[in-house]
Amino acid sequence: MNKSIFKRVVLKFSGEVLAGDKEFGISADVVKSIASEISDAKASGVEIGLVIGGGNIFRGLNAEDSNIDRATGDQMGMLATIINSLAMQDALENVNVETRVLTAIRMDEIAEPYIRRRAVRHLEKGRLTLFSAGTGSPYFTTDTAAALRAIEIGADILIKGTKVDGIFDKDPEKDNDAKLIKHLTYMEVLEKNLRVMDSTAISLCMENNLPITVYNMKKPGNLKRLLTGEKIGTTVSGEKNA
Repeated sequence: MNKSIFKRVVLKFSGEVLAGDKEFGISADVVKSIASEISDAKASGVEIGLVIGGGNIFRGLNAEDSNIDRATGDQMGMLATIINSLAMQDALENVNVETRVLTAIRMDEIAEPYIRRRAVRHLEKGRLTLFSAGTGSPYFTTDTAAALRAIEIGADILIKGTKVDGIFDKDPEKDNDAKLIKHLTYMEVLEKNLRVMDSTAISLCMENNLPITVYNMKKPGNLKRLLTGEKIGTTVSGEKNA
């Protein structure tokens, strides 16, 4: 079996992924499929931290459209990420992946509080660790939370799962001539306002020299291929043409 080239990674994907073909909610089939992919990838020997957004249930950025205060809306979104994490924990443990859900908002009856040393210890013991409730503060996205947690736990890379093959020069869902960009620097992402992750997350990664890979998580086996060294998707780092 091929071994992972990374010791520890953080995988981030949006909550909308869990909805599948539905506009909202959680698709049991999608959650089961993702759990299977992660289980196969984890068998390569890598330690995995996981961050899932909450947009399939509630997105804080849309709070103002509902006449809800932005800070309150973000708190609602954080709770949505906990629901998604619990769903993914259940699916992962059904395929024999030991997991722990850690939350930035204390709710001791449901999940463990996020403590950096505790998170690292879980990873060292081979447990997949789900980081939920974002950063615990409003106005920060789950992209930023994923970057922060990856830096805190000493991850080798931040992996962003999407429904396309990486970062393109145009929207690939609207333009058949869109070309995949294999590598970008952090500054190029910021200057071109490429919205694969928010600017705070990109800046955090740049300041701490944490590489990012954006890949298509809908293609079976892609995560394992990425972890075992195959060049997949788009890499964002500080070096040109790395």
